[in-house]
Amino acid sequence: MKPLISKDIIRGHTATIVLNILSQGDSYGYEIAKRVKELSHNDYELNEATLYTVFRRLEKNGDIVGYWGDETQGGRRKYYQITTQGKQTLTDNIEAWNFAKKVIDELILGRINNHE
Repeated sequence: MKPLISKDIIRGHTATIVLNILSQGDSYGYEIAKRVKELSHNDYELNEATLYTVFRRLEKNGDIVGYWGDETQGGRRKYYQITTQGKQTLTDNIEAWNFAKKVIDELILGRINNHE
């Protein structure tokens, strides 16, 4: 049985996850939720309420912009696009994640050398 990923562990990284997906092309909510599930090999799902909270925060911060698509595929969808600032935020967040991952690995897996 696979361990579950705590929502607390991912919570601080949902914006980075969304920015990563949008850095690969404009998308809309349902499609982004599908990509999260796909990228995690079905090990994690981002619920819609969380996703739309992230969209609002990223838009307010200037990291993404939203626009309405046309109606050729049924109802109008709101698409999101990463901005230049959003690309920099993504880069900064990835650097912060890599640093945090290194420190946490050392704290969780590291052994203390007892000097007498």
